[in-house]
Amino acid sequence: MKRVLVTGGAGFIGSFLTERLLAEGHEVICLDNFFTGSKKNIAHLRSDPQLELIRHDIVEPILIEVDWIFNFACPASPVHYQYNPVKTVKTCVMGTINMLGMAKRVKARIMQASTSEVYGDPEIHPQPENYWGHVNPIGVRSCYDEGKRVAETLMMDYHRQNQVDSKIIRIFNTYGPRMRLNDGRVVSNFIIAALKGEPLVIYGEGEQTRSFCYVDDLVNGILAMMKKDNFTGPVNLGNPDEFTIMELAEKVLKYTKSQSQIVCKEKRDDDPVRRRPNISLAKKELQWSPTISLDEGLQRTIEYFQKVVEI
Repeated sequence: MKRVLVTGGAGFIGSFLTERLLAEGHEVICLDNFFTGSKKNIAHLRSDPQLELIRHDIVEPILIEVDWIFNFACPASPVHYQYNPVKTVKTCVMGTINMLGMAKRVKARIMQASTSEVYGDPEIHPQPENYWGHVNPIGVRSCYDEGKRVAETLMMDYHRQNQVDSKIIRIFNTYGPRMRLNDGRVVSNFIIAALKGEPLVIYGEGEQTRSFCYVDDLVNGILAMMKKDNFTGPVNLGNPDEFTIMELAEKVLKYTKSQSQIVCKEKRDDDPVRRRPNISLAKKELQWSPTISLDEGLQRTIEYFQKVVEI
């Protein structure tokens, strides 16, 4: 059993990861500054004696003796990472330096939660890990895109220079229960609007595509990667099934039985046209691939939002 640090452990993905690690018998330190994380996400775990909760911002140094570090601390939706773009860059860069410094000192294995956003608006489809990306370095999304790219650079340089046991995963669109109501991500936006009978807003004509991975599948991939020896990555973790945003909107209306209308508005800056992971490497190295379809995952997610959305 390991002593594990999860930064961003009260966030959407981090809380599911914390839950799984505790279920496996590990001792877990959940570290969060609660900018986008919520105590509600881990409230059901607080009585577990193996869990320790610390309010802390990883931009500030901290030293904890652990075996594994999962660095998941960073706002991940445009609404939140664009709210304070300078702080987003600091979290990605200074926060990662602090976590890598800790990993170096205590000889911990560390995983960086990177993102499909490192590919930008990709010119290669689907995106393999050896594609370097097509990112606007001065755009409104670059605080997150470039912040995560620098975090990957730091992970590799600490690995090469200081022999830190580092790992990089690139997470594609993930959805499920515990997404924030004001998250600004397309799945939660559509579900909440549909439940409230409000219009589902699509930017552009709805022809842009995304691949949606249910959070349980993602956590399986995260743990498979952390337990894999002698493999740094990066590795794509996402669902390779590709859907247009219009198809997603229609599925949400179907499963919510909503009479909401679909409304198209002007396309947003730097919004990728197509996004889909090539997961050949994950299949080969981790024996991992998603098993939960978008239809099944949406129904589970809608059940959660029906309980928490005030209609």
